[in-house]
Amino acid sequence: MKETALQIKSYKFAVRCVKLCQYLQQEKKEFILSKQIIRSGTSIGASVREAEYAQSNADFVHKFSISLKEANETSYWLQLLKDTDYLDIILYDSLNKDCTELLKLLISTINTLKKR
Repeated sequence: MKETALQIKSYKFAVRCVKLCQYLQQEKKEFILSKQIIRSGTSIGASVREAEYAQSNADFVHKFSISLKEANETSYWLQLLKDTDYLDIILYDSLNKDCTELLKLLISTINTLKKR
């Protein structure tokens, strides 16, 4: 089965979140917020992947809705990390751009699925 753009982008974003967590813990000695962002940031792709074997259209929408919630939460943690000076603006902008793109893809996908 061919991977979708959403699967690829959510996986790459998860990798970035893992590396961000490593950076925050090693370089900034930050251990609380980094665990939050790794949990929510990697959960996006995990739920997208889980949707591959959804039992119904409603289940599929539900899995993608969970991904959407996790992406929104990740956006919150990114903003908090920026506003507390753990992330510089360049790193924040790059991560936030990817997160926003995932949010838009998820919203579009969910809206399309609900019309079926």
